[in-house]
Amino acid sequence: MSGMMSDPVHVVLDRGLRALASLGGDLVGHANAIGSSLWAPPRLVVVGRLKAGKSTLVNALIGAPVAETAALEATRVVAVYSDGAPSRAEVVALDGTRHPVPVVPGRTGALPIPDEQIAYLHRWLPSAAIRDLTFIDTPGLATLTTKNEAATRRVLIDGFEQTRTASVDADAAVFLFDSTPRADELQFLKQLPLSPLNTLGVLSRADSFGEGALGRRDPLQHAVEHAAHMSRELAQTVSTVVPISGLMAQTSHTGALGEVDARALASLAGMGPLDLIDALESDGPGPLTPAVRDRLLDLVGEYGVLNGRQVATRGAAALNQWLAANSGIDALQQVLRTSLSEFAVLNRARRVLDRVDQLAYTHPAREPIRSIAYAMRSEPAMLRVGLLGDLQRLLVADPRSPVVDELRTLLTGRSPAACVGLPPDASIDHVRGHARQRLATAQGRASATMTAAEDAALVDVIRAYTSLMTTGHL
Repeated sequence: MSGMMSDPVHVVLDRGLRALASLGGDLVGHANAIGSSLWAPPRLVVVGRLKAGKSTLVNALIGAPVAETAALEATRVVAVYSDGAPSRAEVVALDGTRHPVPVVPGRTGALPIPDEQIAYLHRWLPSAAIRDLTFIDTPGLATLTTKNEAATRRVLIDGFEQTRTASVDADAAVFLFDSTPRADELQFLKQLPLSPLNTLGVLSRADSFGEGALGRRDPLQHAVEHAAHMSRELAQTVSTVVPISGLMAQTSHTGALGEVDARALASLAGMGPLDLIDALESDGPGPLTPAVRDRLLDLVGEYGVLNGRQVATRGAAALNQWLAANSGIDALQQVLRTSLSEFAVLNRARRVLDRVDQLAYTHPAREPIRSIAYAMRSEPAMLRVGLLGDLQRLLVADPRSPVVDELRTLLTGRSPAACVGLPPDASIDHVRGHARQRLATAQGRASATMTAAEDAALVDVIRAYTSLMTTGHL
């Protein structure tokens, strides 16, 4: 990611890996392998039920129609999208072998081995949109055929092995749902080694929410209100919920709409709502042929036709800008670029530390490796990495522990004052005094912890409050 070289977390990890390599022997290879993970872009996995709009959203985020978006089971296997040239694709089998896949413009060619033998499809394409985040598209959590349902359960729920190969190493997740998540969806999210801070909820198909485009209430505004409600309801699962019209976002960000389409839509500008509804539902004579009408619905949906027809009189550029502005994609990308990316980077750093720790327990040179691992974890820059790992472990072991809220406050605080629950204009003396109080409380709680996860978390919480008390910052 841009700025990694100057990021203090990556500086600490890079120095530690160089020390690991300096021990010589096979540790040079181990350090290089771990280092490749450190410098690779974080992975963002997109999950949700069948037809939740995952591939449509991936297309919009990448800015190209690379993910299949057919009406039924479009994505049959896990697909990983990475920045790279030339444009190419490979299938990675469960046994680790790789098989090239012919790339046809706009889609991949036929898969060379049966789906049940595939771990994931890896697709490279030159795209600035995926330079800092690798996207992972997944099959739906429910399907319409027995064969595909069995494959999906094997990939995402039962053994989880395909997803483990391709994306259990995911550093963040985008979870799509259409109204209210189902129990099996929430259960799946719990299987991912992520915290709510690494998980973004997306209320998909916002342009057809509620009664839809032709209902009495504007669906986009309705979706905004429902997303705010779901953000509160799902606070233990996702950081926030963003409403989005994936269809409008995909069309506006992939160059799918042209002047011919804008003129066709503009021809409906003078029609009243009832006449327009008839034109959309009837195959009889009208300003549009059935084929053109169907294309417009495929591009912008009923909401786009109803509300974008006046904008279309100003041409394709104005219509495209209107689609982007109303799709919700800007708000989604803002979250991806800021908080979600931040915690994705911290999660990647946590996994690098975990891999060094594994070596410390399994390699013959365990003592010097343990010294290196301890030195890396002890650096002040690594405290937030430790706090995120604590949060993820505590949410599994004891999600009702009061330490969970403390960890979230420390991690999400954008200022020293916010880290101790004070308003932004609090004085540094007030911050230090509040940190001192919280430190005393944490030290008292440390003598009567309920789980090992809480015990470990309090060690880092005490470090955090000590830093805030003595230096005024985390």
